[in-house]
Amino acid sequence: MRCMADVDANLDAHSYPATASELIEAYGETELELQNGSETFGEALGRLGETTYESADDAKTAAMSAVSEGAIGRKGYSDRDAPTVGGMGPSPVSF
Repeated sequence: MRCMADVDANLDAHSYPATASELIEAYGETELELQNGSETFGEALGRLGETTYESADDAKTAAMSAVSEGAIGRKGYSDRDAPTVGGMGPSPVSF
């Protein structure tokens, strides 16, 4: 993920296991460039609470899953997925 480029090398070099607090203290001020804005690594990882990460990949996956909605394009938009259960999808068109 492009927004994690500045954090990846630091997380790879860090010693594990590591707690969220340790990672936030070390790299929390690193800016993540999102599609619609930015936030810090600490803000993203902090949303998940105190957790111990066993590897750099675990920490990266956690941070990527916790970025704000500024990381997505149009919220709720998909031209490929079926509508959610109970949702209203597009009206069928006959060609």
